[in-house]
Parts: sequence; C-alpha cells; structure tokens
Amino acid sequence: MALRDTPLDLALVGATGFTGGLTAHYLARHAPAGLRWALAGRNIAKLEAVKAELVEINPDLADLRLVQADSGDPASLTELARQCGVIATTVGPYRELGEPLVAACAEVGTDYVDLTGEPEFVDTMYVRHHAAAERSGARIVHACGFDSVPHDLGAFYTVRELAATGPVTMRGVVRAGASFSGGTFHSALGAFSNARAMSAALKERRRVEPRPEGRKARAVSGKPHKDAVTGYYLLPMPTIDPFVVVRSAAALPEYGPDFCYSHFAGTKTLRYAAGGAAGVGAIALAAQVPPLRNALKKRVKQGEGPSPARREKSWFTVDFVAEGDGRQVRTRVSGGDPGYDETAKMLAESALCLAFDDNPWTAGCVTTAQAMGENLLDRLRARGMRFETLD
Repeated sequence: MALRDTPLDLALVGATGFTGGLTAHYLARHAPAGLRWALAGRNIAKLEAVKAELVEINPDLADLRLVQADSGDPASLTELARQCGVIATTVGPYRELGEPLVAACAEVGTDYVDLTGEPEFVDTMYVRHHAAAERSGARIVHACGFDSVPHDLGAFYTVRELAATGPVTMRGVVRAGASFSGGTFHSALGAFSNARAMSAALKERRRVEPRPEGRKARAVSGKPHKDAVTGYYLLPMPTIDPFVVVRSAAALPEYGPDFCYSHFAGTKTLRYAAGGAAGVGAIALAAQVPPLRNALKKRVKQGEGPSPARREKSWFTVDFVAEGDGRQVRTRVSGGDPGYDETAKMLAESALCLAFDDNPWTAGCVTTAQAMGENLLDRLRARGMRFETLD
C-alpha cells in the first residue's frame, strides 16, 4: 500500500469530550517525538482549552494544530481527511454522528479508528463504504477501545498459542471492576431499542460480504452455566465483541478451518450472576419505552466519567479457553480501567500503529487483528496491558 503524503500523521476528533480528552492526554505523554498531529472539532474555543492542558503536560505542543471540522459539514470532514494519514474519533453515538467521517476517510484513503460498540453502525458502514475504502486504500477500523480490542486481540493471541490445525472452539469470559462510560450506556440503550434495525443491518451485510472459501467462522451465544475451567458463573454477553472476533477469524487462516466463539460475562457467585441478568433485562425492557429510555439517558450523561482516583482502582480481565486438536489452552488479557484509561490507550495506540508500523496489507472495513495484529498487541504490552498464557 502506497503511503499518502499528508501534512498531518494523525488527527483526534472529539478531544473536548471525556474519553477524547483522556486520549489527547495520552498522546501528549506517549506520542513519538516529531508526531505531526492535530485536534479537530466544531468548537475551536473548546479545543484551545484542551490544547492549554496538553501544553502543561508537554510544552512541545505549543504549536499543536487545531482544525475546525463538523459532522454536520461533510466538506469540512473531507478536507480534514485529505490532510491526515489517520483520524481517530471519539464522537458518538456513532449511529447518529459517525457516518460522514467514515465516508470522508473511505473516499480519500485516510485510515480511521473509533470507539464504537454499535453493531448496527459497523454493519451499515461496511455495506455503504467498504468498497470505496478498498478502492482508496483506507483502513476503516471500528471498535478500537474496550469494545473490542482485548477480545479481538485476545482471541488472536489464543489461537496462536493453541496452534491447532483442525476445528477450534473458544469462549471468552469478561470480568471487570469499573464504572462504565456514559457513551457506552447510551450506545447500549440505542442497541436495545433498535433491535429490528440491528437485525436488518446485519442481514444486509451478510448479503454482500464474501464468505471465506473452505473455512467457517461463527459466533454461538451459549447458555448460562458454571464454567469448569475458570470456575466462574457465565452469562452470555450480547455485545459487538463476538462479531468482531468472528470477522477476524473469517479473514485470517490462523483461526483454522472451523472456528466457533462464545462470549460471556463471568461472576464468582450465582447471586451476582442472577443480579446481573436481572439488571440487563430491566434496562433492555426500559429501552423499549421512550419516556423511560430518555429518563435513563438524562440520569447517565455522555461526556462525563469517574475521578482519577476511582479509575486508578478499576480493572478488567478477559479469560479465553480454546480447544482444538485434542488440546486446551487458557489465556488472559488484563489491564486497568477498561472504560476510560485503557480505552484511551487502545484508541491512541491503534492510531499510532496504523500511522507508523509495518502492518499486513489490508483495506476496507477491517478488524484490529486483521489490520494490525501482532504490532498492536506488542504496543499494548509495552504500555502495560497483559497478554499471558495461564495453562
């Protein structure tokens, strides 16, 4: 893939929001020397305030560029895309605000990363913009935060550890001690309230998306049960993560000729498992009633998050158990605060990985494992996330 000669290596859209601000702070501390980057958004005054914070962290950012760009002005997004090698965006809900930027990047050949966990948005972007991105050489990589990097790269790491030549069955088990983000909560409400649209978007994607030849990859929801290997009570997780894992499996031969994945939340006690199921069911039911849905949105606002002290105490683990060729392997991905600090890290490192690393050739709407694989895994390990084989 020929590298585009652009004035900027990277632009971050959404730095005036909570997670976007954390991503900007991360880049200020950890970006390589000489990175040509910018903050982009519709309100230059607010961007100036973020820039002032970044200059306190890193005085070399006194010349950091600020670019006015607005999802309501597609021409401004196209102009931004022409200037950048990679654009990272934290602006959601993506189903409502995200498409113009995806379209601009796909058109001009700019790589794109976001934090979406919205299956309908991801599937619709594939149907509408994958072909254009393939033609331009753009890599459109959704779900570059806690949705779905630990799960996608964790499964990628696990199949390599198992190294089976025949069918592989894998389950991922998520546990976390953390506050969820307002953006994640709003996205979940949108997903619960738009089940029919999600189903239609998935059906349309399956109609146009090629299947791997001679291989199979599928997600199976599974049933609540106690896992004999991990010791946890498992509840099926209706998130975007299994779809992402399976798309990586369909694209990459390392996953074998027949790959099956199930995705769960894990709890230590049956009481917590029952409470979690009841809580999710109550939110899903409330999301169907507009007044209740709106009340929940007002109660948990976007753009807000927990204090640094609260985030410092937060953690996550994702255990993977894979079986194939008569063998079993158990691995774990783990880190700190999943919804904010680690998500900012994952998004920033994904953008830097696309900008600078010697990645496998890809184009179009692709996954993190497909587009960056080992390179992104190494970057995250170097920044404190753990990928380890337990047994």
